[in-house]
Amino acid sequence: MIRHFTVSAFVSTTEATLLHWHAKNQMWLPPGGHVEANEDTIQAAHREVLEETGLTVAILPTAPPFDYAEPPQLPAPVTIMVEDIAEHPVDGRHQHIDSIYFTRPQPPEQPIQEGWAWVSAEALRANTPLSASEGAPAVEIAEDVRVLGLASIERAAEPR
Repeated sequence: MIRHFTVSAFVSTTEATLLHWHAKNQMWLPPGGHVEANEDTIQAAHREVLEETGLTVAILPTAPPFDYAEPPQLPAPVTIMVEDIAEHPVDGRHQHIDSIYFTRPQPPEQPIQEGWAWVSAEALRANTPLSASEGAPAVEIAEDVRVLGLASIERAAEPR
C-alpha cells in the first residue's frame, strides 16, 4: 500500500482551536498536508499553517530536548496517526502517516484567512455541530479532532 507522510498542526489559544471545513474530506480539520521533499515535519507544519491560514506559529514541545549539542533535535509530535484514505485518482486507496503537532499563534493576535473558525473548548466538549457557511448543514467534529483540539487548547494554556 502507498503511504504518504503528512502533518497536522492544531493552532490553539487558551480558549479555542482553529478548524476549517475540508470540502474534499467532508469534515472539520486543523491545518495540515503533505511533507514535501527535503522538508522535515516541523518545516512542513510551519509551511502548512502559513499557507492555509496566513498565521505564523510556535510549535509547543512535548518534552524538553535531551542535553547534548549535536546532532540537532526536532520536537516530537504529540502523536502519529495512520489514516486510511479513500480512492484517489492517482494513488488509489492509500494511507497518511500523520505527525500531529500542537502550536500557538506567534504573535498571538493575527488575523485569520476566510474559511477558518476558532472553535471553543466548550463547543468541542459539547460536540456542538458546526456549519461551514450560511445555510449549510451543521456537522459534528470527528472524535479524534475534538480530543486533540481540547488537548491542544489545554497545552496552549500551560505557562511558556
